[in-house]
Amino acid sequence: MSAATPVIAIDGPSASGKGTVAQRVAAALGWHYLDSGALYRLVALAALRAGVDWTDMGRLVGLAERLDARFAAGEIFLGRDRVTDAIRTEECSTGASRVAGVPEVRAALLAKQRAFRQPPGLVAEGRDMGSIVFPDAGLKVFLTASAEVRAERRLKQLIEKGIPANIQTLVRDLRERDARDAERPVAPLRQLPDARLLDTTTLGVDEAVAQVLAWQGERASSR
Repeated sequence: MSAATPVIAIDGPSASGKGTVAQRVAAALGWHYLDSGALYRLVALAALRAGVDWTDMGRLVGLAERLDARFAAGEIFLGRDRVTDAIRTEECSTGASRVAGVPEVRAALLAKQRAFRQPPGLVAEGRDMGSIVFPDAGLKVFLTASAEVRAERRLKQLIEKGIPANIQTLVRDLRERDARDAERPVAPLRQLPDARLLDTTTLGVDEAVAQVLAWQGERASSR
């Protein structure tokens, strides 16, 4: 990892659209992309497959330390298995939120996340990219949206994948996850004082991407 390599850190709650925005910003800039949440989802999935309870801290840390994760051509792999869709289930979302609250798991994944910082730059999205993983990021963005709008977006994604879901349940689950993420003792989800707020409740993806690129452009021109 080189501290001289620029980083855009995009943090925010689940289903706020930060993944889509971050990927498109990275593509527009020709930079690398890190979906930090996928790593926690992979730990949760690995635990499910190994029959490890999400409260078993010792075994969870072991899984995180040995995590055989690979990102290639827009797909996510756990060992040799393509798990791009498997880690996006609501069960894995819940598991990811729970294992992310274990300090030792976060510590085990920290070096893996920072290794993504490679030239010419990195766009990293998650919940603690600007606060813990890349505190020196040149641009920090807190991307959010109302729980209702986020639930509608998640419902659309699940329906497209043929996964049954209920909008009321999704709203409830998102609010519960928001509370867990904000109240956890380690790396809680919050907007940093030096992060720009981007509320996408009434914005489309193109508008959100344009705003982040504009902020990055402003920063680049002022250096």
